[in-house]
Amino acid sequence: MKTYTLVVLKGDGIGPEIIDATIQVLEAVERSAGDFHLDFRFHPAGAEHYRQTGVNMSPETFAACQTADAILKGPMGLPAVRNPDGTEAGILGGVLRGKLDLYANVRPVRLFPEVSSALAGKTAGDIDYVIVRENTEGMYFSRGQGEVTLAGVRDTISITRAGTERIARCAFELACKRPGAPRDGVKRVTCVDKSNVLRSFALFRQVFQEVGEAYPDIEKDFLYADAAAQALVLWPERFAVIVCENFLGDILSDLGAATAGGLGFCPAANLGVKQAVFETTHGSAPSLAGKDKANPIAAILAGAMMLDRLGEKAGGEQIVTAVETVCKEKMVWIDGDGCPIEGTKSVAEAVIRQIEEAGGSSQ
Repeated sequence: MKTYTLVVLKGDGIGPEIIDATIQVLEAVERSAGDFHLDFRFHPAGAEHYRQTGVNMSPETFAACQTADAILKGPMGLPAVRNPDGTEAGILGGVLRGKLDLYANVRPVRLFPEVSSALAGKTAGDIDYVIVRENTEGMYFSRGQGEVTLAGVRDTISITRAGTERIARCAFELACKRPGAPRDGVKRVTCVDKSNVLRSFALFRQVFQEVGEAYPDIEKDFLYADAAAQALVLWPERFAVIVCENFLGDILSDLGAATAGGLGFCPAANLGVKQAVFETTHGSAPSLAGKDKANPIAAILAGAMMLDRLGEKAGGEQIVTAVETVCKEKMVWIDGDGCPIEGTKSVAEAVIRQIEEAGGSSQ
């Protein structure tokens, strides 16, 4: 039996609740499949850990992340836990992405059946694309490194040829595997930048075009970031895969989530050559912590992405199908504030029932 070692970082706020729900779903898939085992290794990390110890993650935890088959991470951060410069303390995104060279942040945006969109008239099938966000450079390259003077602060954007080549290639490879855009079925990669203003983005577009020459069957599409923000609202059906710089990807993925039922439906994978971290795109929502009100679907879908990365593609598809059925049959109801009326635990239980029923019917 294949065994996968998984480091689990539950995080802050609602993190422990939604990660516990995800683990229960993953264990249901493991039971259903019967041919692999998930060995969960739990480690403390995040803002509360920083408040108690002065570090967001111990050297032992980082060493475990370096050797794990995958890392499942809850949202981290607490409003009151700050560095002296006012930035968040105790968060791990930049630390793990940089130190593990997790260069690709893959963020699917999909409207599930019977989930309400903020866009009038949009239903399941209209919104189904992936944002591929460069994860190690761009504007966030300056995290903690800005030039600070009495007169102000200067942050530097860094876009390299090597970094752009590999993120563009990641986007094209993903486009080859996915269905085309909902509007016309065309396999398309949209490069989003501000190449009309900044030389760094001009390089990003140039390298994207060069890499794209190796993919003649994939349509190359170009939009400036401001135009892309409008198009994601007016014509989301045109998009299949979007590739962009770090900061732009952060913004546009939240915009996209708002059109697909909210951040509670949007998972993320941080991928490198060896390591990978799976998480939600939303924050720790400490006001909801301990109230059984958080939507765990994004974390559960991140678990599906993790199984796919591990080579357990059928298990990942089983989770996505179960979530789709739970939404379509209205087994749970997500309120206008993004919270499940029946509660966090009830969502996990509904997904698990679908997995168990599907497993039983296939035997």
